[in-house]
Parts: sequence; structure tokens; C-alpha cells
Amino acid sequence: MEAKLEELSLVLPGPTKTPPGLVLPFSWVRVRGDRAYVSGHVPLNPDGSFAEPFGKVGAEVSFEQGYEAARLTALAVLGNLKRAFGDLDRISAWLRVFGMVNSAPGFDRQPNVINGFSDLILQLYGPEVGDHARSAVGMAGLPLGMPVEVEAEVEIFGS
Repeated sequence: MEAKLEELSLVLPGPTKTPPGLVLPFSWVRVRGDRAYVSGHVPLNPDGSFAEPFGKVGAEVSFEQGYEAARLTALAVLGNLKRAFGDLDRISAWLRVFGMVNSAPGFDRQPNVINGFSDLILQLYGPEVGDHARSAVGMAGLPLGMPVEVEAEVEIFGS
């Protein structure tokens, strides 16, 4: 997987840098048996800081920016999965993805925005491993004004 990421010029971000005063008392990835449960992730810059733009998709954030934010969120998830078990090739199946879009009133293209996440996972893992069940919903708001948040569940080898 590392070679594929490099071939596509993709960089996994470093650990999430939270703003002062923000406390996150949970694990980004919780492994039980052959499953890894992935907490909600947001788009990150390569240094682990929150990636702009902030705001509602369909207002302050364009559809295209929302799609890109979902792609960056996939990289953030992959970064924490790599830190959790050392090798992204341990993923035997992407099982479930739950995408949330900070939506302006009337915005109804949430599935298309979260395709930014799904498209990247399918590009990296192919249909056999990368295919997943998915929901994409609109939210009135997301933490810190993030445009998207995604959680996931994967199956892993060698648990």
C-alpha cells in the first residue's frame, strides 16, 4: 500500500493536532478481534492540523471543496490505521463507512461529497477489499466547523 500511496503522490498526515482546550478522551482506532472500529475523522493537512476550508458545504464550502475534504479525511483515517497496526496491507476488507456532511439548508448532494472518501479507498484497495457499505448524511453542524466527518469499520488480518 505504501508504494501505491507514493505512486499517487499521496501523503498520510501526522497525528491529529488539536487546538488548545479541546480534549478527545477516546481512541482513534479500537481493535477487537479481526475488526478495527475507526472514530470520526476530519480532513487534515500533512502536519496533522485541521485542513481548511471550514463551514457548510453548499454555502462557505463548495461541492468540489467538500469532495476534496472527504479525500483528505480518507488519508487521515489511513494514517491512524497505519499507526494502530503498522501496515495498511493488514486491511482485508473495508466493511462500513459513515459519512457526515456539514450541510447548508437545501444542500442534498451528501452522497456525492462522501464519494471523495469512497473513491479514494476503492482506488487504493480495489473493489475486492475496498468495497464497503456506506451512509452519507447531512448534519446541521460538525465540530469546529469541519465540512465533513467520517467513521469506518475495517476487517484486518493477523489480529
